[in-house]
Amino acid sequence: MKAIVVHEFGPPNVMKYEDVPTPDPGEGEVLVRVGAVSVNRNFDVNARAGNSAHGATLPLIMGVDPSGEITAVGSGVDENRIGEHVNIRGMARCGKCDNCKQGKRCSLSRPIGITAPGGYAEYIVVPDFQARTIPSSIPFADATVICRHAAAAFSETYTSELKAGEWALVMGAAGALASFLVQFAKLKGAHVIAAAGGEDRLEAARDLGADYTVNYRTQNLAEEVMKITDNHGVDVVFENIGDPDLWPGAWDSLAMNGRLITVGFHGGGVVPLDVKKLHMRRLKVLSSVMDAGSKDVVGDCLQLAAEGKIRPLIGKKLPLAEAAEGHRLVEEGGVVGKLILEP
Repeated sequence: MKAIVVHEFGPPNVMKYEDVPTPDPGEGEVLVRVGAVSVNRNFDVNARAGNSAHGATLPLIMGVDPSGEITAVGSGVDENRIGEHVNIRGMARCGKCDNCKQGKRCSLSRPIGITAPGGYAEYIVVPDFQARTIPSSIPFADATVICRHAAAAFSETYTSELKAGEWALVMGAAGALASFLVQFAKLKGAHVIAAAGGEDRLEAARDLGADYTVNYRTQNLAEEVMKITDNHGVDVVFENIGDPDLWPGAWDSLAMNGRLITVGFHGGGVVPLDVKKLHMRRLKVLSSVMDAGSKDVVGDCLQLAAEGKIRPLIGKKLPLAEAAEGHRLVEEGGVVGKLILEP
């Protein structure tokens, strides 16, 4: 089979499109023909460059969120699973190992795309429990983005306690995660202000339902937000950038008793914090986890997508052989939404 292999860390051209052995599923495993996998900045781009906070083992086949079809199963796996459409989960639990019983990270889950071969390949083998069934009506590319980012956005919205009629500001609104936040905030009945750094990104956010838009590269974010909200400010800021230059505008946009929710730090993650304003305006800074008060957040998101209530923002699709170009585009900010590779 063909795969993208990294033998040394460096720029995109270290990625090699090679022939590698097609894996065989062992006991308790499934073989998945990959239909789509994303270019993930944290897990893929940083790993290839040698800057991953999650570690990486060379030689590396990246790809932490592939979706595809089960084509073969190992012993102990129900043969009826052959033909299922699935998404590969990195944080799945087997429910049998001592770690799972103690509420810790599963010891049998395979960290695909990090220390185990990932989805930048035509096929991937994983433990049966890591292959989550997805509706056949949802394209593989859509499922990959939904399973990776919609669930995180769903959880952020839950953590924010956003209510109908409140004001929400979504930073980086055309990103894969933030584009879902725009949609979930609208489903909650909130007034949504989308902030981004380009007209194409603002147009994408409007297309997803944003009521107002602000270009934080050319406009004063806090001033524009106050104009839009008649000096009330926003009740919730979804801030997943962590850029020290953008943070003050988002912070100053908060209304009394406002909440800022974050799970991201693409812009560096070290920002100035006005503690006086935090205290005097009774603000909250919160981080979200994959909880959302639901036993199956990903399943809820897949159901919403199947019903046509949410959709992923996919900016570009490339064949697997052009993965290096995909990495270059993501590094340069040349794609609105998610970039998908299709083996």
